[in-house]
Amino acid sequence: MPWTSDFAIDHIARRVQVLNTGSDLSNASISAFQKLIDSAIDQDIFSILHGQHSEMYRIIGANYPVRLERFASSLFGIISRGAHLTAYTCSASGDIRIWVPRRSAHMFTYPGMLDSTVAGGVKAEDSPFDCIVHEADEEASLPEELVRRDAKSCGVLTYMGMSDPGSGGEQGLVCPDLIYAFDIELGDGVVPKPRDDEVQEFYLWDVEQVKKAMFRAEFKPNCALVMIDFFIRHGIIREDNEEDFVEIATRLHRKLPIATAPSKG
Repeated sequence: MPWTSDFAIDHIARRVQVLNTGSDLSNASISAFQKLIDSAIDQDIFSILHGQHSEMYRIIGANYPVRLERFASSLFGIISRGAHLTAYTCSASGDIRIWVPRRSAHMFTYPGMLDSTVAGGVKAEDSPFDCIVHEADEEASLPEELVRRDAKSCGVLTYMGMSDPGSGGEQGLVCPDLIYAFDIELGDGVVPKPRDDEVQEFYLWDVEQVKKAMFRAEFKPNCALVMIDFFIRHGIIREDNEEDFVEIATRLHRKLPIATAPSKG
């Protein structure tokens, strides 16, 4: 890491501190991170940055507003926030079918893999629902009015991940993650269609087809977690048909070793 003079590094205590001579800790921290990331991009040090800037992420555990670029979050162990929407249909007999997209082959991360119906990183200025509304239009051509009316918040997944070959950058980085889950039931006449170039196509699959694709490891890793959570919430995975039910449910909601909210007091 090309640390700048804005930081004090204590290798013994394993601590990095932003130096600030003024009273505006928020802007001092944002500026320090940006100078550091700019330097890393200019020197092309980390492949995970792939030589370009990205939208801003909020550091949710900070005691004052701080943000940094999305691509750099895993370099600092910052919690990433994502929002995922699972769109499905339900027949009169209760049979569920799920809209599953395949990522375009040119994507920098996990090209060609299966994804959540709609998903995206939550920008610093957005709420998780804002993210869903925007991405639903951009990725699946779902009207804003429909999404605002029918999408339902279904909780949050918390887990620790690690960057792998599909991540498109340095491997072995610890990646704490929050995923805000949403569901939307679509009528037979509503068909998701790619609008941008991030989605190759959509499939309308029954539960068995989705399960088989998961066993073949075709899903992007965090999207597999979202699908498992969907199966639990809709009674597809239950205590009576899965011996590891409690273990699976618990691992989807881990207590992260990093603050998820400002300290009180």
